[in-house]
Amino acid sequence: MYPEGIIKNKKYDLGYLDTVLEGTHRPGHFNGVCIIVHKLLEAVQPDTLYLGEKDYQQCMVVKHLIETIGMAINLVICPTLRDVDGLAKSSRNMRLTAEAREHATTIYQCLVYIKKNRENHSFQKLQTECLTKLREAGFEPEYITLAKASNLQLLTEFDMESEMVVLIAATIDHVRLIDNMRL
Repeated sequence: MYPEGIIKNKKYDLGYLDTVLEGTHRPGHFNGVCIIVHKLLEAVQPDTLYLGEKDYQQCMVVKHLIETIGMAINLVICPTLRDVDGLAKSSRNMRLTAEAREHATTIYQCLVYIKKNRENHSFQKLQTECLTKLREAGFEPEYITLAKASNLQLLTEFDMESEMVVLIAATIDHVRLIDNMRL
């Protein structure tokens, strides 16, 4: 894939997507994703690309990449696969201790709680309650954020006229987990 080595100085203009959420917490990460995905897309030349929605922002970045490079690829974003208890399936889960694995479902419970209560409470109230729940479960929360699903424009309050997404990042037992849910 890289006979000349990885071109580390190649830069993709991801605009807003690179300035929020994971872009803030992991500078340069999405540029690296674009380098690798672009190379893979050129090698494979797919008609359709399937991505899991678990890393919602990365899906948006790859969508932007496809539009930017002008490849005619049908992007299909697939629902997050979950264990029976709701925890999003991820290779990171294997790094969790048994106790941390039990508590890790709190992320999913918070997502469901926000979705269920969005019509009766403010986002800030639900966000505060979920931050407390995560801390009580042993997490170090990084963010619980509400955004427009179409472009990740951050919202401070529910916009019932738009499709939204709630995104959570939190660390438990030295393992950083992310998850999201569309509203």
